[in-house]
Amino acid sequence: MLFLRQISGQISGMALGLAGALILSAGLSAAPASAGQVSPPPLVLSPNLTEPWLLQLQPRVERRSTARRYQFKQQRQPKVRRTNWWSPRQQPVRQQPVHRQPQQAQKPRTRQIAQQYLPTVVDYDGGQKAGTIVIDTNARYLYLVQKDGTARRYGVGVGKPGFEWAGTHKVTRKAEWPDWRPPAEMRKRRPDLPVFMAGGPENPLGARALYLGSTLYRIHGSNQPWTIGHAVSSGCIRMRNEDVTDLYERVGVGTRVIVL
Repeated sequence: MLFLRQISGQISGMALGLAGALILSAGLSAAPASAGQVSPPPLVLSPNLTEPWLLQLQPRVERRSTARRYQFKQQRQPKVRRTNWWSPRQQPVRQQPVHRQPQQAQKPRTRQIAQQYLPTVVDYDGGQKAGTIVIDTNARYLYLVQKDGTARRYGVGVGKPGFEWAGTHKVTRKAEWPDWRPPAEMRKRRPDLPVFMAGGPENPLGARALYLGSTLYRIHGSNQPWTIGHAVSSGCIRMRNEDVTDLYERVGVGTRVIVL
């Protein structure tokens, strides 16, 4: 730094000397010109011309620009997360869940006879002679006793509560696809029943009928096989159409029938 200051002082002296010489020469040149000549204007050398030389010799100092000095950092606005940016009127309507009562599982009602009521041959030791029909209303079975100590067993439907009966009778008549004439007592309970219905697939008596003595009871077929094994009738003994047809061919008028 001392060396730079000495150099700067010498140069400043030289610049001042040079400026003085120029001024002196200008004064000499400013003497009255000869006739017919115009004197030039005085030459003035500004001392500012020497500043760039002096600045180059001085150490460089980094200057901050005014734009950078006064540059302010922009503050970031916090982001606002809007959950419900729509107006209340534009909000979607949320439907309340409907609480339904659980439905009780219903067992599907089969349209066929239960397997245990299908016809089969079983051992029999009830003491009744061959050819006798024995009906067990509690177990819902009809037995046709055979000679070899066995019996053909069929599933049956029996009288509903209040219409049960028991006794011994004989088959007094047989009929294929019988007509149906509901008794007066039945029509009194069921006014919707017809007075007469011709035999056929829609007839409640089914394909065959065995009439028991002088009573209103019969062993007959049914177009509702799913009722076999249940107490559903008004006292008659129901069988599947296939089963009553098989029984019809095996017994005749006069066959003894025991209802337990």
